[in-house]
Amino acid sequence: MKKVLYVLLPQFAEHELPYLTQPLRSDAMAMKEDPKYENKIVAESMDPVEAISGFRVLPDYTFNNIPDDYAALVLIGGYSWKSEAAERVAPLVADAISKGCIVGAICNAASWMASKGFLNDVRHTGNGIEQLQLWGGEAYTNAAGYVNAQAVSDKNIVTANGSASLDFACEILTLLKNDEPKEIEMYKMFYKMGLVEFAKMATS
Repeated sequence: MKKVLYVLLPQFAEHELPYLTQPLRSDAMAMKEDPKYENKIVAESMDPVEAISGFRVLPDYTFNNIPDDYAALVLIGGYSWKSEAAERVAPLVADAISKGCIVGAICNAASWMASKGFLNDVRHTGNGIEQLQLWGGEAYTNAAGYVNAQAVSDKNIVTANGSASLDFACEILTLLKNDEPKEIEMYKMFYKMGLVEFAKMATS
């Protein structure tokens, strides 16, 4: 199985994870017998990383020993993307882009991407053009590439605003070819509509 790596900083937004992590391991009915990918956490150290809620998770890798072979590097948002620890993520992203790996960034992580110039050659979105320009400063030169959408995928870089966990996940799932496009679209519709409305649509 190829790895999908999630970069978590302290005070990360855990609600931005499950729509992506769950379908990589299971389908609508049960665990997948032969999943294509495995979820792995990357953090500054091997110490537990605390989410905004106070829940803590154990990393699989640190910034210094991530595997060379992986399918995607996903930056989860939160309140530490202006910290010193965030500075150490830049080489990981540069390396992922150079390898042609998928790079995802949601919420404040997308704003951080702007501040490092990683969005200057791709269409992208985030928490509004104003925040991208504020965080990006002179390093952000692609305001014309901003798209006012929940999530945007371009050249293997996926960005999203903080309310777009589901859209973000589905863009990455599509690039990973985790399931057939029709199945990914149904998954998205199920959680967008909710069980009651989705069932009505399915039986109409």
